[in-house]
Amino acid sequence: MPKKIDQELKARAVRLVNDHQGEYPSLSAAAAVVAKQLGVGKESVRRWVLQAQIDGGQRAGATSEELAEIKALKAENRRLREDVEILRRATTFFAGELCATRRCVCRGVVRDHPRWVVAAA
Repeated sequence: MPKKIDQELKARAVRLVNDHQGEYPSLSAAAAVVAKQLGVGKESVRRWVLQAQIDGGQRAGATSEELAEIKALKAENRRLREDVEILRRATTFFAGELCATRRCVCRGVVRDHPRWVVAAA
């Protein structure tokens, strides 16, 4: 289970990487140094910086708000699919119960035309 990182720490890491990025050959190198200073993973810091750049409009991609909306829509879609599955199974169950009550009455089926006959055993 991943640990929760404080938003303040994320903002500080992004700010430090942006301030010192010119001193390093790449974003990854700057993120690694800042990550070591703050005691978090270097890949986490690099992703936070990339997401901050996307949110700021400097890089193409889905913003944090869009990602949150997509996540909510996927959860709603999953719940609706589960509801549909439950309703489909309930319909099948109740249709089966309805047929079970009529089975004792139905003795034969005429071609393409069902005929209901009372049992004359």
